[in-house]
Formats: sequence, structure tokens, C-alpha cells
Amino acid sequence: MIIATHSGKFHADDVWAATVLNILFPGSELIRTRDPEKIRAADFAVDVGGIWDPQAGRFDHHQKGFAGARESGVVYASAGLVWKTHGAPCVVALARSSLQTELSDEQAQQIAHAIDGDLVQYLDMSDTGAAKNAPGGYGLSAVISGFNPTWIDEQQAADAAAADGLRLSQFRRAMEFIADILVNAVKYRVGGMLAVEQVRRSEPLEDGALLFLANSALPWAAIVRNEMPKVLFVISHNLSEQRYMLHTVPATVDTFEARKDLPARWAGLQGAELAEVTGVADAGFCHNNLFIASAGSFEGALTMARLALAEKI
Repeated sequence: MIIATHSGKFHADDVWAATVLNILFPGSELIRTRDPEKIRAADFAVDVGGIWDPQAGRFDHHQKGFAGARESGVVYASAGLVWKTHGAPCVVALARSSLQTELSDEQAQQIAHAIDGDLVQYLDMSDTGAAKNAPGGYGLSAVISGFNPTWIDEQQAADAAAADGLRLSQFRRAMEFIADILVNAVKYRVGGMLAVEQVRRSEPLEDGALLFLANSALPWAAIVRNEMPKVLFVISHNLSEQRYMLHTVPATVDTFEARKDLPARWAGLQGAELAEVTGVADAGFCHNNLFIASAGSFEGALTMARLALAEKI
């Protein structure tokens, strides 16, 4: 397979698009050119060529009359055009290779849609001028732009061929970076999907006011918040540090406001100070903002949880 994109300075949208195609068609040849004959001969043309035709492998958005846009109104650039067609298959491929997990078409499409909303659309917005960056000065678009050779690099190149070779090398480095971001994005969302049933099956304690999770790394907050209205605190086992964590349950999305805080007198205490206040010999710490504490044993964390449950609001 040959993937063609434009020569000269590259941007996050063409790097993303080329990376997605290379994941689906490993070992593809990448060419950066504006030669119409080479573009026509390629299996895929990304961000160049003046045609949007997914069936023919053409994903450009610069042509006169282009009107491709999401339902939200966000206009497509090459990242979004490739992701619209190949996003779900890319998610399937990455879930299989990085997590040895098979996804249904519906699951893959849901994850691809989420990645578009969280990430891809901002690459398109940056490329089309709808947003300065994606998002912020160190958003992904700006970071990828930083992989381009500087004028000093190009001035030091022996000739035009050497300068082109340097740009191609940097483009490939940017692709490797994007590939890592893609893998992480898929692993995060597949992990969240697989965690749902584990969290639902976790052990309720104290008449349902407390939940025990065998693995602290499980993403549990949204499930507990949305499906378990009685749960006030969660105890989880931190496998890497071999300690037990006591968590409050967020009352709403993206907030430290909890259904119930840990006792105020615990705030900021560690070790012996926290042990003295709680009576738990292996008490570890309590955060100043009262949303998390720790103990060395399950029994210690359970005692702290019971104290927190008994605390008057």
C-alpha cells in the first residue's frame, strides 16, 4: 500500500490520517509529494489531491465546494475524514493487538465516536482555522507542528534532497508519537468498557454504603455515581503499592464535591498523626481535601470507612 500526502510542512491532521492508515495497513509506503501522477498512483491520498472519495481512498478537504462536516457542524479536515471511514476498524485492530480483546462493531463505533469527540475534531478545527490550537498552546496540533524541521535545520541540510529526507524522517517520528496516543486512547476506553461488569459485581459492605474493589486501577467513579446511589465510600486495593485506599464518591462529574467527605479532623494527616486520630495503627495518609485516605491493611481501611460513615455531617 502507498499512502501519499503533501510535501512541505506537515500538520497534525495529515500525520493522524497517515498513522491510522498505517495501523490498518502495516508496512505501507509513505510518500510526501505534490506530483499529481504520484498522488493518482497511490492507494491513499491524504490531505492532497483535491478529492474526497472514501471508496477510492481519497481524503482531501481543500477542494472548492467541499462541505463535509459533522452533525455538530465541525468541519472535517483529513484527520476526521480518515477517522470517519477507518476509525472503528482502527479501534478493533488496536484493541486486538494491545489488549487481545475482540470488540463488536457497535463497541468499536462507540469508542471511535468518543475519540473523535475528545480528540480528532480538535485536530480538524485547528487545521481549518476554527480553533487556534487543539486545545491550548501545547495541544496536540501544536505538539505535532513542533516535529517539523526548523529553518535552522533546513539551512544546515546539504541540499534539497537532504531537507526532504529530514522532513520525511520527522513526519515518521510524529507518526510514532500519534500511534502511541492512539493506543493509549483505545486502551483507556476499552478498559473502561471492560471494567463496568467488574465494578457492578464488586462486594457491597455496611448495608450498601461501602463498596470494595479488588483493584484500585478500575475506573469506577462514573458507574458508582450513576448506578449505586447508596454508596458513600469505596475501599480499593492498590496492587502496585500493596495498600488499601479509601475514596469518597463524587457527587457530580468533574468535581471534588462528594456524597460525603472524610472526617475534617483527618485532613492532611499522615502516619502516626493519622493513626492517633483514627485508632488505626497502619493508617497512611488523608488528603487535605478529604477525598482519599489510605491504610496498610483492609482491616485498617474498613475501620476508617466505618468511622467516616458514623461521622455526623
